[in-house]
Amino acid sequence: MREQNAWYLDGFIGIGGIAMLLIAGVLLLAQQLFLPALLFFVMAVLLATGITIVQPNQAKVLTFFGRYFGTIRDSGLFLTVPLTLRTNVSLRVRNFTSNKLKVNDTQGNPIEIAAVVVFRVIDSAKAVFDVDDYEQFVEIQSEAAIRHVATKYPYDTFEDDNEITLRGNADIISDVLAAELQERLRVAGVEVIEARLTHLAYSPEIAGAMLQRQQAAAILAARKKIVQGAVSMAQMAIEQLDKENILELDDERKAAMVNNLMVAIVSERATQPVINTGSLY
Repeated sequence: MREQNAWYLDGFIGIGGIAMLLIAGVLLLAQQLFLPALLFFVMAVLLATGITIVQPNQAKVLTFFGRYFGTIRDSGLFLTVPLTLRTNVSLRVRNFTSNKLKVNDTQGNPIEIAAVVVFRVIDSAKAVFDVDDYEQFVEIQSEAAIRHVATKYPYDTFEDDNEITLRGNADIISDVLAAELQERLRVAGVEVIEARLTHLAYSPEIAGAMLQRQQAAAILAARKKIVQGAVSMAQMAIEQLDKENILELDDERKAAMVNNLMVAIVSERATQPVINTGSLY
């Protein structure tokens, strides 16, 4: 069911009309015209049931004997169709923070995850008639979406730096979560403004082991960079010596020089220089 505008007038006009009906009824009553006076009083009471107040950033959903009549979104005092039932729906921006959920990522690792969802109602008719309780619907669907997104991606990756992960690609994960939430909450007339992770961690039972794994991966990555740099520096040294004819080295001496350079660069401790006072050969 889509939202539609309800019929309404300025409330002060309605109050003026009610006052005129009451005055007319009193005058007729004074003339002992009881039936016309009663008719005016009944009309005034019926008209009074159409007076409603709408607060800022709030909507009134009107139903007339079980039929959806429309929605009033403007704020102020209004006169609408009498005898309608009016349901308040907040149009304010609201937050929902999920509990810490324990799920398995795509690699089967147990993790803890939580998120905050910023939303607002954009279709009051859907929020009232298409779901039982749209606030509870938002909470349940948000947790379901968080679980689903967490199972689609790994917490972290140790082999492929280009793979999307929960820890390393927070903005992408937030966009994916917001898109999935919007798809789920469209039926309730809710717009998702933002969805972001507020908590992400390995479960306590594997946190220690995963920390060691991360440290080992970091050490291996650093070693790889150091070795690549050492090879490049050794190659540059050999090429520079050959280019400027500073020394003529055979393959054996080049291999020894590369070995010494690699050891000096890759070693974690400072190397001790050895001065050769004899002949090179």
